[in-house]
Order: sequence, then C-alpha cells, then structure tokens
Amino acid sequence: MATVHPFRALRPRPADAARVAAVPYDVVTADEARSLADGNPLSFLRVSRAEIELPAGTAPYSDLVYERAAQNFERLKNTALLVEDDPSLYLYRLQMGAHKQVGVAACYSLDEYDNNVIKKHERTRPDKEDDRTHHMLALGAQTGPVFLTYRASDEIDRIAARAIAGEPLVDFTAPDSVRHSIWRVGGADRDALVAAFGRIPALYIADGHHRAASAARTRVHLRDRGAKSTSLGDGADYNTMLAVAFPHDQVRILPYNRIVRDLGGLTPDSLLEAVGRRFEIEAGPDTPVAQGQISMYVKGCWRTVRPRARPTGSDAIASLDVSVLQDELLSPVLGIRDVRTDKRIDFVSGARGTKALEQLVDSGKAAVAFSLYPVSVADLMAVSDAGAIMPPKSTWFEPKLRDGLLSHLI
Repeated sequence: MATVHPFRALRPRPADAARVAAVPYDVVTADEARSLADGNPLSFLRVSRAEIELPAGTAPYSDLVYERAAQNFERLKNTALLVEDDPSLYLYRLQMGAHKQVGVAACYSLDEYDNNVIKKHERTRPDKEDDRTHHMLALGAQTGPVFLTYRASDEIDRIAARAIAGEPLVDFTAPDSVRHSIWRVGGADRDALVAAFGRIPALYIADGHHRAASAARTRVHLRDRGAKSTSLGDGADYNTMLAVAFPHDQVRILPYNRIVRDLGGLTPDSLLEAVGRRFEIEAGPDTPVAQGQISMYVKGCWRTVRPRARPTGSDAIASLDVSVLQDELLSPVLGIRDVRTDKRIDFVSGARGTKALEQLVDSGKAAVAFSLYPVSVADLMAVSDAGAIMPPKSTWFEPKLRDGLLSHLI
C-alpha cells in the first residue's frame, strides 16, 4: 500500500510564484531555456538549467553548472523569495482549457519505489541519472516533482474536493495558458489523505523516471556518507521523493508522434508500395480516430494505414500502435532498427499538433510523418503491472507540472 509523507515545502511567496515557476528542465534545450529565462532573474530555470548563465559551449554536466545551480538556489532562499512551511500536503491543480486534474503533492517512499509499489514503465539513461543526482546533491534538495498516477479513489476525490473549496495558496496562468493552482492541506484533511493513500495498492510513474531514479541514487549516496535524517517526525527526508499523484481518470496523455528525415533510398511512391504490402491504405484524417489506425503524411496528404495482421494474444507491448509502427513499418520498410540511437528519426509532442508534422515534411526537413492514437492510462498501467517496459517515446503527458513551486529539502 502507498505511503505519503507531509513535508516542509520550500516554495515561492504567492506574489512571486509565477515568475519563479519554470517548465520541467528536460522538455527544453539550453537555447530554449535561455530564451525563456531572459529578463527574469527569478526563473527557476536558472537553478534547473544553470548552464544558461555560463559561457556558450559549457558542458551541461560540468561541476561549474552544479555550482552555479546551488548558488542560484541559495540566492532565492537568502533573499526571502522562498519560504518554508510546516509539514503539510498540497493539492496541485492543472487546468488546460476545459481539462482539469488535481493531484496530491507529497513525499513518497523510496523503499516503495525499490519494492515496485511505485511502478515503472521506462528505462533510464545513466548520464541523465548522473545529472539529476549531482543536481540534488549540490542543492540538498529535490526541486522538480515526479508525476505519478493511481487508480482513482472516491475517498481521495471527496477529500480533495473539500480541500480546494477555499482560496488557493498559489494561482496563476503560465505563458502556455496552463493554470497552476496549489492549496496547502493540514489538520484533519491532511491526516485523512495520508490514511486514504494507505489503501491505494500501487502508484505508477507517469512522467519523471529519471527524477525518481536519481532520488533513489541520491539516497544511497547520502546513506553511504552517513548523512543524518532531516525528518522532524514527518518521515520526509532523503528516503523519500517529491511527487504529485493524480487519479488515473483525470490524467491526459497525448501521442508522441514521429518524423523520419529520409526514406532510406525509397521514393514516396515506392514507400507507399512497400507500406501497402503490410498495411491497408486509404485517404484519411491527420489524426487517427481509434486505436489500430496510424496516420501517415507523405506526398502532401494524409493517409490512414491499418496493419493487415495485428498481434494476437495478451502481449501488452506488441499490441500498442507505437509497437506496430516500429515492428511493421519503421524497421522493415525504412530500416530504423533502434529509435533510441538512429539519427534519422525524431519525435514530436502531440501538444504541437499535426500542423507541425506537415510543416516539417513540406519544408523538406522530414520525408514522412506519422501521427499516432494516444496510449491510454490503462495501457500504461497494464505494461507497468506486467513489469514490462514501454517502447521509447510512447507517451506525452500534458499539461505538465512546473519546477520550483514546491521543493523538498533533503
């Protein structure tokens, strides 16, 4: 069963929250981060991506970067722009248009991460783990939450609805039009949430596998160094990780679409001929209307392709559209064997829409584009429950949490 710990969040003052909050460190390039932080000395990107303040060409994983991140974090703390709460839970609501989702921000057990109560569906890369581990150790804090989900609970929903009836502690709309609202939860509602999560059998990492893995590595490092626990009876110390857990029926997954830069020696016509031997092809929309369909953009128009033979049986991975695309088209037709390493393929968030795909192909920057039907939360949970690994770049969660709004001192 899941354990949640109230924690003494370090957070910006309400008046400064919009200027401090920043997009997750791993969804922007250094140039994009530099542009977003330009003119805003409070931007948390100066902590999460401190290389933007160093000379161009500075290695992003150099000691100088982590030293600058720690300096900038201390500057925010020392100028009283960040305040520390008593042990609390928080409700974090994301609103994008008509869509709303409310999650519980807390510290979650790293023992439960190790024991697969908190389940994974992605492999992590050692270099990215090294980066965030060094970052956490340099700051003495976890500053970007892991995004968790769980099978919805009426009990938790009722408590959350009651707790957000009052005025939020933080409430602003970010430049991307996503509204971020946070309520601090103490007293009886806090205790009720802790008890209710104790009846949740499993949590699932939706987004933030590298943050979670790095928190686990940081714990080992601090233990080996003989570091003392910072918990004041709340259980929230380096043995826990900062996360926000959302009910599964509120989580919104967008597709992670694909472009291929060249056709590997094929012409557009010969590509269509080769695809036609494996798929049924017909004129279709830019977005698949159901699972089992893939939209392909080539020669200036969209086509719907359906595999002539779909995988049978209970294999949760092989039946995903992203797997069918890889196994039946990208690999045998275009020669892309490993999407992790092949430079001919790139990935485009569903948040950018299909016009972005068309522009890349029409401009000649790509030769063909594929628009996918989004993976469902049920698919993600089934894969995680099976102890399996999702194909790379299968899901894009939107809207996203912001870094810097809630930090956990370790």
